[in-house]
Order: sequence, then structure tokens, then C-alpha cells
Amino acid sequence: MKFCKRYEEYMKGRKDKEFPVVGLRRLKKILKKCRREFQSQTRLRVIEDEREQDETSGCCMPKCSDHCSVCDGTFFPSLVVEMSKVVGFFNKQAKSLLELHLASGIQRCLIWFGGKLPKNNVALIQEGKELVTYAIINSIAMRKILKKYDKVHYSKQGQAFRSKAQTMQIEMLHSPWLSELIAFYINLREKINNKHPSGLLTDFKLAFNDGRPVLSCSLFDSLKLDIDLTCSICLDTVFDPVCLTCGHIFCYMCCCSTASVTVVDGLKAADSKAKCPLCRQQGVFERAVYMDELNILLSKSCPEYWEQRLKTERIERLQQAKEHWESQCRAFMGI
Repeated sequence: MKFCKRYEEYMKGRKDKEFPVVGLRRLKKILKKCRREFQSQTRLRVIEDEREQDETSGCCMPKCSDHCSVCDGTFFPSLVVEMSKVVGFFNKQAKSLLELHLASGIQRCLIWFGGKLPKNNVALIQEGKELVTYAIINSIAMRKILKKYDKVHYSKQGQAFRSKAQTMQIEMLHSPWLSELIAFYINLREKINNKHPSGLLTDFKLAFNDGRPVLSCSLFDSLKLDIDLTCSICLDTVFDPVCLTCGHIFCYMCCCSTASVTVVDGLKAADSKAKCPLCRQQGVFERAVYMDELNILLSKSCPEYWEQRLKTERIERLQQAKEHWESQCRAFMGI
């Protein structure tokens, strides 16, 4: 079965939940219209183009411009709008679900009074799996349509758009909530002893490959998602993990050190020009997401390492807190 049809069948079953979708068929029609218009414009020049052999490739096929008025005016703007809706919906639903699972004390009572508390863990895990499937299948849809664009235009505009989508934070696979939901699924699955997920998604797991932790899942053989959980700053398993808005995961204290802030000030105090250590993107620290579910999963998976890091970092945090308040006192007293 072709992906477009499979995607439409999947999304058709979610209309009652008002899940935003990517209009694959409509976007493909835009590309077909672009190709037809291009062919009609170049028909008169085909004979001349065939005589001029390309010196590098030896190919005489006329090529569509990298910047097409049809696609630039309709295709990319439509894709941006649709992906923004999909990512916004996914992030909102994922955040809400994780808050339900992690809520305690007064917050849990408020959720209970609001009638939002789920009846059991099975309902939670089903919703979590649904959201992960939704995120990944839409990521595949975006990759497919951009690949189609590159095929029509014989260009690399699709690849450029993917980079732009990541900067705009509408690239689903770089959403911090996706990693959190996979960790949430594994955590909750162990509680209900359901170790073999059914449906489109398979193989949810946290594995250690040569000592490197990797969070992974796959979707009907179209995509295998592997999320490396090694901090690229300290080169160890991420401890007290946070995910920057660019999608890269680091230890919290490593992140604070890179952003030149203390743990007391937090990442919100980071300079807007501070860059991610990996992709060098600016402004990624202020809205960093603390990975609670991933923190729980890693602490259970490697308890000895977690205990050792906890002791080491507790000393460092106390030292930073002491220095912070001493400086505040000196400033207050004018010393």
C-alpha cells in the first residue's frame, strides 16, 4: 500500500478527535500543476536544449528553476501552515498528557476536580502511543512530499526547507515532547506488564549500544527513530536531562555551564545569543524543556551511575548556590 493512502486511512480514523493533517494529495496536485506549467513554457525550447549537452553530466533534460513561482507561492506556505498546526497540536496534547501522569498533591486534586484525571494507566499509555504514532507518521509525510518536490525540480530545495523547518521548530522529530512521550510509554508499559506494543508502532526500547544509551522506536518499517542520550558536552549518559528548542538533549548542569549561567539562575537567564553546542543555533536555552519522564527512565535503567552523578552534582550545586547568595549579600550591603 502506498504511503499516501496509508496516511489518509490513518488520519481518517482520527477525524473525531480533530487531529490536524498534512494535505498530501493537495500538495501533490500543486507539484503536478507546477510540472505542467513548466513543460508548457519549455516546449518551444526543447530542441535547442537537446543540442546543448551539459558538460558535467552529459544530460540534455531541461531543468525546472530552483525557485518556482508556483511552488514558492503555494506549496511551501501551505506546508508551513499545516506543519505548524500539526506540531502545535502535538506539543499541546503531549504536554497535557505528561502533566496528568506526573501530577501530584494539590495539582492532582485540581485535575481530579476538573474531571481530567484518566481512569487507569491503560488509557494513558494508549493515548501516549497514539500521539507518538501521530508525530512520526506526520514526519514521514513531510519527508515524502519534500522528496517529491526535489524530484520535480531536480533541486535540493526540499533539504533546505527541512533545515528551515527545524529552525522554525516545526520538525516533528526534533520536538522534545516526542522523546518525553517515548520515555513515558516505556515507564508506564512496565507498570502494566505490556512489553509488546501493538499497532503501527513497534519496538519501543531504551538500549545501551557500546555503553551509549539510545531511545528508539519504529513505524511500519518506514522509519526507525533513534535518539542518542549521550551528552555531547560531558560525553556521558545525560543526567537530569533537558532538551533545547533545537531538539538536542544535554545534562542540565552541562547546559547551564555552556549558557554561562548558574543552576540558581537557570536556563531562562541565558543570553539570547547563546548557541547550542551542537547545531550552533541561537536562542535555544530560554524555552528548554526539562525531561521528567526521561529522567525517571534513565534513573531506573542505570541506578549505580545515577547515584554517583547525584552525589557529585549535589556538591557542585551547593557550591554554586553558596557563591550566588554570598554575591547577593555583598551587593545588598554595598561591599
